[in-house]
Amino acid sequence: MAVYPDPNGPTEADTAHVLRAALWMLGAVVSFSTMAVAGRAVSFELDTFEIMMYRSLVGFLIVMIVAPAAGTLTQVSLRKPQVQLLRNICHFTGQNLWFYAITLIPLAQVFALEFTSPLWVLVLSPLLLGEKLTRMRIVAALIGFIGILIVARPSPETLNVGTLSAAGAAIGFAGSIIFTKRLTRTETLTCILFWMTLTQTFFGLACAGFDGDIALPSAVSVPWLVLIALGGLTAHFCLTTALSIAPATLITPVDFLRLPLIAVIGLLAYQEPVDVFVILGAALIFGANYLNLWFQTRKKHSSG
Repeated sequence: MAVYPDPNGPTEADTAHVLRAALWMLGAVVSFSTMAVAGRAVSFELDTFEIMMYRSLVGFLIVMIVAPAAGTLTQVSLRKPQVQLLRNICHFTGQNLWFYAITLIPLAQVFALEFTSPLWVLVLSPLLLGEKLTRMRIVAALIGFIGILIVARPSPETLNVGTLSAAGAAIGFAGSIIFTKRLTRTETLTCILFWMTLTQTFFGLACAGFDGDIALPSAVSVPWLVLIALGGLTAHFCLTTALSIAPATLITPVDFLRLPLIAVIGLLAYQEPVDVFVILGAALIFGANYLNLWFQTRKKHSSG
């Protein structure tokens, strides 16, 4: 990850790094938004398990084409099978709930609740990674929780399966993030994506075929499924590349552009009204995430 030791501020080269990282982050923003639109397009024909099965199968084929061409297939190993399995169970569960949520509630609300994943990482990391729950992490989590309440506005009228699914997806993604952290200490992106797409193909096949009926996608749905698979892989790649170029504190704000972008898409494509409370709550959630990132970065620099 890039650092900027010059006390006089970032140089032109540093600025170029940040701009390049921001462009990669924009690629992730577009990829996530594309997945949401494509997921809603095929949801009328396929259930979430079938979507995940086809998405993972297409993703695995893409990995098997790109990795040999890039010379990274040899990086695939099975040094930590238990961690890979736990990571993919969390991701599979979270992604299924996410695809289900986007069919039930406005896209902006789904994305706003998805932004709580880093806050769940704060809460779960002491249990799963042995990290210390500091005072700043507690403050960030409380601010984020207030944001969740504003977005979801829990009441008998507003608390429904859609909001609960989106919240559950965020917890699933948090588990995936935590176990990915453990994997990236020894494994490469190719290795993680290989096992993610392969294992989740079998997860999807088992869950979709549980009732003995797996729907085949129509010619109309196939391009959308390819978009979902490409969107998932490119989102992971763009996000990882951006973080390898510049510090998270500098590029994370770009990720917040997902919310206004998906709100505009929801308004134009699905006539979903822009909810001011969703925007306000999401801003609080983002602020809590950014506060924790900023504090952790400052602490590392001061100790270094």
